[in-house]
Amino acid sequence: MGAAPAQAQDLAQDPARAADPDWTLSAEYTADVSGVVSGGAKRAGRYLDNLSVELDGDLEQAWGWRGARLHMSGLYNGGGEPNALAGTLQGVDNIEVGAQGARLFEAWIEQDLGGSATLLAGLYDLNSEFYATEASGLLISPPFGIGSELASTGPNGPAIFPSSSLAARLRIGDTDGIYVQAAVVNADARTFGDHGGVDTDLDHGVLAIAEFGSHAPVGGAPIRYALGVWRYNQRQDDIRDLTPDGDPAHSIAQGAYALAEGHFWGAAAPDGPQVDAFARLGLSDGDTTDFQGGWQAGVLVRQVFAARPDSQLSFGLHQGWLSSKARANLADAPADPARYEEGLELTYADRIGRFTIQPDIQLIRDPGGLKDADDVVVVSLRVITPLF
Repeated sequence: MGAAPAQAQDLAQDPARAADPDWTLSAEYTADVSGVVSGGAKRAGRYLDNLSVELDGDLEQAWGWRGARLHMSGLYNGGGEPNALAGTLQGVDNIEVGAQGARLFEAWIEQDLGGSATLLAGLYDLNSEFYATEASGLLISPPFGIGSELASTGPNGPAIFPSSSLAARLRIGDTDGIYVQAAVVNADARTFGDHGGVDTDLDHGVLAIAEFGSHAPVGGAPIRYALGVWRYNQRQDDIRDLTPDGDPAHSIAQGAYALAEGHFWGAAAPDGPQVDAFARLGLSDGDTTDFQGGWQAGVLVRQVFAARPDSQLSFGLHQGWLSSKARANLADAPADPARYEEGLELTYADRIGRFTIQPDIQLIRDPGGLKDADDVVVVSLRVITPLF
């Protein structure tokens, strides 16, 4: 399962970018060494990497197209698959991919419609604007990017890292105030670089998603909260039920989520630690995915040390609830199914010269949704550097 890779925010930025008043070009390289040190299928490590190149353009300044902007990004992913060693359902590294190679990740145009409304169309990363929390961005485990109950849906996953799909998104409202946004996304997430390329025939239907959110001051600090709902318009294969012919039955895949995040300590001390927190809860039908729902929560501490302005520390917990059908499938194996798979993650990042160094440790309980599976401990080291 994929998720949008959460970079070490505010750490890997560098002023040495190729930019002019109309266009901005940037590139960033992320390299991870991730290994299982306890539990899992094997005590070993894997190297994996992610190269991201982005181009942003102001089309009004460049071509006279009033109120329009362009965004394009490409990825190259290589290396191993550490989750093959860990054996978890939700993954352990958010830059791990099932098929290595180069892809065109996003290519869209956003048009101002007047007031606070914008319309976006093109190849689109759903998780860039929906079901996303900035305060969870430092954590490496994929569930902190997007809830597993949504990330595991669709013919080959929704339009999230590393494969986008054609979409249209309408947004009304200010990002710092009240907003509502909705998108219609091709359910078959494929892009240039994937087998078959971009899907344009919509044979698998679409995923419709909507989110309402607001920023509200609580105790003098701004708190963002949001509620979202999603649904596929075509029925998906049921993970357990069969037709009389023995083929998978079909069910509607749908769900909802809620999230909140905000700054709750340190606002009066700009030279000292500042703490943000987040909490998220998601639910799904449980018929078309192994997950009935789940939750994630955690904290992000900025400027951990006064003398290290780029230092950050984050701690998070996540839990993916297995649906009754998923547990029944495990019991048929036979195995002793758990009610959920859960994980804890602790990570620290700091910038040294042009490099962001980020050690990380994760503990996964009931990996694979199995009660009798040993806890898995995964230790990782992430290094991020801007290229230009």
